[in-house]
Amino acid sequence: MRKIVIGAVAVAMTMGLAACGSDDGGSDKGGSALDGKGKTLKVWIMEGTNPNAKPFFDELNAAFEKKTGAKVKVEFQQWKSAQTKFTTAIEGGADQVPDVAEVGTTWVPQFAKTGALVDVTGEVKEAGLDSDLVEGLKDAGTLDGKQYGMPWYAGVRSIVYRKDIFEKHGLKAPTTWAELEATAKTLQKEEPGMIAFPVAGGAEMFAAPFVWGGGGQLAVEEGGTWKSAINSPESVKGIEFYTGLATKDKVSPAKATTWTEAEVKDEFVKGKVAMTISGNWTPKAFIEANKDLDGKLAAIPIPGETGGVSKSFLGGSYLSTFNGHNKELAWEYVKMATTGEFAAKWAEQTNYFPGTNSGVQAIADKKDPLVEPFAKQMIEGGATVPKTPAYGEIQATQVVTKMVQSILKGEASVQEAADKAAEEMDAAFAKSE
Repeated sequence: MRKIVIGAVAVAMTMGLAACGSDDGGSDKGGSALDGKGKTLKVWIMEGTNPNAKPFFDELNAAFEKKTGAKVKVEFQQWKSAQTKFTTAIEGGADQVPDVAEVGTTWVPQFAKTGALVDVTGEVKEAGLDSDLVEGLKDAGTLDGKQYGMPWYAGVRSIVYRKDIFEKHGLKAPTTWAELEATAKTLQKEEPGMIAFPVAGGAEMFAAPFVWGGGGQLAVEEGGTWKSAINSPESVKGIEFYTGLATKDKVSPAKATTWTEAEVKDEFVKGKVAMTISGNWTPKAFIEANKDLDGKLAAIPIPGETGGVSKSFLGGSYLSTFNGHNKELAWEYVKMATTGEFAAKWAEQTNYFPGTNSGVQAIADKKDPLVEPFAKQMIEGGATVPKTPAYGEIQATQVVTKMVQSILKGEASVQEAADKAAEEMDAAFAKSE
């Protein structure tokens, strides 16, 4: 998944992204235009990221046709059915797969292992792009040292809080776990009508930063074999802190035990949440949904246990080329879409971060208080889930969220719940080998 299904924070990044490509929308490195006369590229794009994607692709496709002579046919796909459609197309071979497709970062390993994706490591390096890619995003699309596409856009979760409520009670943004706990407890006491910090049992990516922040891992790879690490002492420490905010400190109500991110958003918009983990795409969405929140929000990176920036899931999409009949043209299209003016336009229209360090840094340099913290989180603490097809099954069966919910409901201790989750993970890993 790329489950950052995503809303928005407006960011202007044209200057930073344009530095990655030429004014004609393609990279100024990596060769001249190809002759694509008489050919048509088939492109699959997920629906929903850009509220009005057709004008963007009309412009991109016209520029591509002018440069190469090739026409482009864009087909929009639904996220919920796309994985099945991809699998069916891959089984059908070169005649069935798209030439270019938007692929969620956690799908890349699955499709790459089937041989469906083109290794573009050399092309990325030749185009001079490899050293500028955000490390977490580059890593997400790299398997066994081979890169399968270009990062297109991404989002990351940090902490969003009510600046006005913090100021009212003289509170500072927390920089450690201890400060986060103390701040949440103060908010719970001083603002009994608000939820201080929701421990959302249905939101896997709310729990993961604390696993990573405690020095733990979801899983580790040893000798080509994946094994769960969610029940390690370091991981358990993070899970215990996170769930303890609800079970011990009572800063999150019982009703949040099954909440997803969407339900947290709904409560935040209603003015009932003081501080929460949330994506870089959400502050603007919060304000659009409730104009009274304008000027009242702030953001910070998720703190590590004793300071610094905790890791947080860096999710998004790649544009990948498939092993079809137009691989060279497909790469040219990917390069045009993910660098230069079209990368800038897409990022600005969708309110996501680009896949380049220079682009993200350009955003951070603007010092927008609702954007800069997320940029810092992305550059310093972007992380990915285990790069194995088995993790898709683990997410689909909600192993992590079931673990968190069993703790919140008092059905198991933290260690017991983590041990059970580890068993389920290991079974999935063994089945995929």
